[in-house]
Amino acid sequence: MAAGGSTYVVFVAFVGNALIAVSKFVAAFFTGSSAMFAEGIHSLVDSGNQLLLLYGMKRAKRPADDKHPFGYGKEVYFWSFVVAILLFSIGAGVSMVHGYEKILHPHPIEKPWVNFVVIGLAIVFESYALAAAVKAVNAARGKDSFFTYVKRSKDAPLFVVLLEDTGALLGLAIAGLALAGALIFDMPVLDGVASLLIGFLLAGAAIILAIETKGLLIGEAADPEVQQGIEAIIRTDDGISAVNEILTMHMGPEDIFCALSVDFRDDETSRDVEEAISELEAKIKAEYPQVQRVFIEAQSVFGHMRSLAASAAAGGTT
Repeated sequence: MAAGGSTYVVFVAFVGNALIAVSKFVAAFFTGSSAMFAEGIHSLVDSGNQLLLLYGMKRAKRPADDKHPFGYGKEVYFWSFVVAILLFSIGAGVSMVHGYEKILHPHPIEKPWVNFVVIGLAIVFESYALAAAVKAVNAARGKDSFFTYVKRSKDAPLFVVLLEDTGALLGLAIAGLALAGALIFDMPVLDGVASLLIGFLLAGAAIILAIETKGLLIGEAADPEVQQGIEAIIRTDDGISAVNEILTMHMGPEDIFCALSVDFRDDETSRDVEEAISELEAKIKAEYPQVQRVFIEAQSVFGHMRSLAASAAAGGTT
């Protein structure tokens, strides 16, 4: 997905969550609802998270320099991981503590209609933000199913927005049902229970997000289809007798690093090899624009095997 699409999705989510957070806190102030306060914290944390994502996406666009020769693309993954930490520590933590206190000291909810109006408006805003994210996914997923694309996507900001908006709608449902139950059954303790459940919901979302972004921070390979396509391009060159290794890693959502080890035929001259490498690099970048750096190493099969064996003996990695 183009970076511009993700930026728009994150910005829409930020504006929506900021407006929703204000309305929820106002409702919590006038009604004393613990669930609504927890939802206000939820939206406030989401708003802050989206600001961090926008900041990370801007910094990720900086060009490579001597200190960071492969660019700053992974900054967006770092800030996505920070979002997961904040979602868990602040969002989940505050909601759980507030809910626990409300369960120990329940009190009736005043002016409950205010909460239901705010919940209704929040559902509209959150649904719009989620629809924007879903539309962005549908525009980029190609032949993949929606869930397959989301699972394999390297676009962390988009994944964050999808996860947060889905969690927000679930949280609103929990708050609405709890408030209705508290009024119908005259059980104000349900308000605290809802706040606690929203806290658990946020903690679960944070854990999922942390797991996903951790892999991207460490360095995930390109999709198998991209790797297979690169290999197919390499094998079109008659001067190559074997493909030893194809290594890829996402430096950002649309920034793939690719290192290749190939064995050229013995009758190929150094000039033939140089021309072949230049042509292959151009073909790979033309077919896969997200592959921004290609390094091709000319190495015999036996030389490559010796290198692997030496690395294994030394306890290293290839």
